Amino acid sequence: MAGTSATQQGHGHEHYGKTQLIIVVMCSMAGTLMQALDTTIANVALPYMKGALSASQDQITWVLTSYIVAAAVMTAPVGWLAARFGKKNVLLVSMMGFTVASMMCGAATDLTEIVVFRLLQGVFGAALAPLSQAVMIDLYPIEKRAQVMAIWGIGIMLGPILGPTLGGFLTDYYSWRWVFYVNAPFGIAATIGLWLVFKDTHRNAALKFDWSGFGFLALGMGALQLMLDRGNTQDWFGSPEIILYAVLTGLGLYLFLVHLFTAKAPFLPRKMFADRNFTSSIVVMFVVGAVLLASSALMPPYLQNLGGYTVLQTGLLLGPRGFGTIAAMVLVGRIGNKSDPRILMTVGTAAVAFSLWQMSQWTPSISFDELLVVSIIQGFGFGMVFSPLNLVCFATLPGQYRTDGSAFANLVRNVGSAIGISVSVVILTDSTQAIHASLVHNASPFNRALGINAESLYMNLQLPLGQQVMDGMISLRASIEAYANDFLAMSWLSLVMFPLIWMMRRPDFTNAAQAQKSVPSQDELPGGTVPGTTE
Repeated sequence: MAGTSATQQGHGHEHYGKTQLIIVVMCSMAGTLMQALDTTIANVALPYMKGALSASQDQITWVLTSYIVAAAVMTAPVGWLAARFGKKNVLLVSMMGFTVASMMCGAATDLTEIVVFRLLQGVFGAALAPLSQAVMIDLYPIEKRAQVMAIWGIGIMLGPILGPTLGGFLTDYYSWRWVFYVNAPFGIAATIGLWLVFKDTHRNAALKFDWSGFGFLALGMGALQLMLDRGNTQDWFGSPEIILYAVLTGLGLYLFLVHLFTAKAPFLPRKMFADRNFTSSIVVMFVVGAVLLASSALMPPYLQNLGGYTVLQTGLLLGPRGFGTIAAMVLVGRIGNKSDPRILMTVGTAAVAFSLWQMSQWTPSISFDELLVVSIIQGFGFGMVFSPLNLVCFATLPGQYRTDGSAFANLVRNVGSAIGISVSVVILTDSTQAIHASLVHNASPFNRALGINAESLYMNLQLPLGQQVMDGMISLRASIEAYANDFLAMSWLSLVMFPLIWMMRRPDFTNAAQAQKSVPSQDELPGGTVPGTTE
């Protein structure tokens, strides 16, 4: 779309001193981490916000929905914005806007204000992750790509994991408002650092914006996010509202695909998808997003509601998964360019599938040691998949498609996360109801086991106390089995990644580096030609 060469996409590391390079990387990472944290950090604070803002349970969920929808819609045009106005300008505006919107969220006095401010937060935050990824790829030569993608991956992976922990701590010890205020010092420091050090990239003032393509994609993505977010509370397709969202989703995505394959200058460059590694990677990215966020969303209520842990204890128990992720990222950063990334991803996928299968055997009385070990294995597995995945995704993608590719990959990952969370909640709800109904058959006044000794009288169904105790026991058992079904389903889903990983070509980093030094224009690229790959 941009029609610019790889050398125009960024100045490269040779244009920066060592200190300047570190500052740019740290400031870019700050934006990534803030955006990733805000995906989950507000979840813990919702009950407190509901009371403070006098909102119903249905209304307060719009605090999450508005952010998710805005971020989904505005992620796609990041590539065009960066090519038209320059990466530095877009990154600075996004960072400043996100920081100011975060402060406004913390200062909100009613529901309308915070929903509008969260909408703005999503609009400005959408560009932070894809632009920071594109900037970091541009800054380093391909032989150092493994290290830099490991650093970027730490921010993306730790955000959803640490979000509930940090949100719980801030809400418990300070106020829900600090969930948003915490972004201010990092956002201000990152903005100043980028303004002073980061050099602007090439701009193409002649670029025309594909309003039709953007409109179709925005309609499809916005309606999809609304359907997924509202479906759990609106009885899914039993609700006219959800049916409307589903129709708009199908219509928007269909029109976008037709436009993509038929328009002369589509919203996303068609030839970007001719790279087999990129196309395979974004499908795996979808699965990783679904499993990562769904497992992150299920663990806090499992530990709090069934295990009896406090919010802070739950956050601390989820911490080891982050340590496992960091360990894997560090390892991949050291050996990524020397090893076959497909083998690393296969090992990581096996670790994720095994950990989820182990979690399907859990009960709330799970020992701390087993919880610790399984969490570390799972975090390690996600790290071993995610970092090499980003390495392969962009190793052979021509330079002029890099920012568009990063935006689209982040969009796919976020959509996968939204779908994963919604499906996991559906499985949890339906399984709980089905298992509860099945267990109730054994809770009968004619069951003599409920009335033959003093202890069993507490479960005597002819007494009000007995009915309450029995219902509580059945509900607990149904919930345990429903969570087990969810974790087992995610374990099976993660297996889908195995064949997709081996559909990729192993990047030849030396050849790819040579190929990307001089990348032809968009019109010169032959369809299906992928530089720098080996079978």
